Amino acid sequence: MSGEQQNLKIEYAPPTGKPLGTNNYFNFGAGVIIPLLNLISKRDWRGVENLPKSGPVIVVSNHISYIDPLLFAAFLFKNGRAPRFLGKAAVFKVPVIGKIIAGSGQIPVERETENASHALVHAIAFLKAGHCLGVYPEGTLTRDPNTWPMKAKTGIARLAIITQVPVIPCAQWGAQEIMPTYEKRIKLFPRTKVSVWAGKPLTFERWAGREEDPVALEEATQYVMSAITKQLEEIRGQKAPAEIFDPHNSALPRIGNFKSKKRRRGPSS
Repeated sequence: MSGEQQNLKIEYAPPTGKPLGTNNYFNFGAGVIIPLLNLISKRDWRGVENLPKSGPVIVVSNHISYIDPLLFAAFLFKNGRAPRFLGKAAVFKVPVIGKIIAGSGQIPVERETENASHALVHAIAFLKAGHCLGVYPEGTLTRDPNTWPMKAKTGIARLAIITQVPVIPCAQWGAQEIMPTYEKRIKLFPRTKVSVWAGKPLTFERWAGREEDPVALEEATQYVMSAITKQLEEIRGQKAPAEIFDPHNSALPRIGNFKSKKRRRGPSS
């Protein structure tokens, strides 16, 4: 079955409510989680004027901590859009939390399997309906030792080229102080400054019709990640390394908590 045929079988209702795209599950989750986030974090939100109030849009960000999806979703929710994410399938199996996530409209993705390609079909359907779609182009937490964005997957480029909807590059910093990268312990006090900055929309007309062209996909992916990295440089007041960390050129697994595996195997493994 072609991707075009699959697209005809998946549809989502247009977003409603305020913030746009919310529902009862989303409101319940936000009502519980956002006050908790406010207790442990201080907001540094900038560029909110770049978030469209309606219509299809893709928002992208660097990925630095297990908690940053909550902080990023709160940023979008409080600024008028209740986003949809394509999330790790395992999270949807967690009691209670999984039900809330699924009920709020998020979609599970079986990463690194033959079913992973279905994510593109769902993403296109969300955007056709007019939703705000959240994407982490790296596909997992960064493996870069200094928490800079690493080389991303080309899925974001393919999606943006096919749909031609605006892409808002966002950079976030501070989440890794609350919950260190690849760890699950939380620092509660003192409250941590968390920056989320949204940039000007990116457009992809120059690559229109080239969603199957590897060169175009690589160029468009770099275009997205460069915009995110430049904003992160501003937040951090530092320059990113000239050589971008590429997990394919390292001994690290492509997905999963490699630090946890190291601890289980012990130092001699």
